[in-house]
Amino acid sequence: MNVAVVTVGDELLAGRTTDTNATWLCSELDDRGVTVGRVTTVPDRVADIARVVNEYRAEYDAVIVTGGLGPTHDDLTMDGVAAALGREVEEHDAALAWLEEDGYTRDDLAAGTADLPAGARALHNDAGVAPGAALEGVYVLPGVPAEMKAMFESIADEFAGTQTYRETVVAAEAESALLDRIADVRERFDVSVGSYPGESVRLELTGTDEATVADAAGWLRERVDSP
Repeated sequence: MNVAVVTVGDELLAGRTTDTNATWLCSELDDRGVTVGRVTTVPDRVADIARVVNEYRAEYDAVIVTGGLGPTHDDLTMDGVAAALGREVEEHDAALAWLEEDGYTRDDLAAGTADLPAGARALHNDAGVAPGAALEGVYVLPGVPAEMKAMFESIADEFAGTQTYRETVVAAEAESALLDRIADVRERFDVSVGSYPGESVRLELTGTDEATVADAAGWLRERVDSP
């Protein structure tokens, strides 16, 4: 399964808020064997949201959009997703029913709180108020991290892929000096290798067969200088 992640918010692009949602989602999806092919941040503009969602839903099995939910003037994600899918935005009866079960009345809710793209499946917000939505492979989640995580957990089983395994080898050598051994381990074993320099070089070996990854890591550890 291949997925794109889209985070929405002017505050993300201005650097006022750190985009922890994308990092958390990518980690969760990777743990489920899902490949994340794109992570994109867009401003609070309907046209930008619609353009990116429309492009990615044609290329990926699913698109996860976070941020910009609610009834305020800059909460435009539902409008953008609706535009991408050629839908109207309308009040959603199931979302209203959930909110009423949580103790809210229509008078308590700001206008537009339960507005979703027509035909969407409402996703209940167990940690907040604004509901999410799912339709045509597009999943719309809140931007508040606690709300986003809780809502993703409710749909996590809809994301699955080939289980991957990972082993880390740390080398006290220059990254450029390791190129020959990286090439050798890739040739000998069916693994991919990521190289991440720092005080030491962290080599991450990934593959779909646990034993192969373990063997590759063992082979490589014997051939690098450990810190």
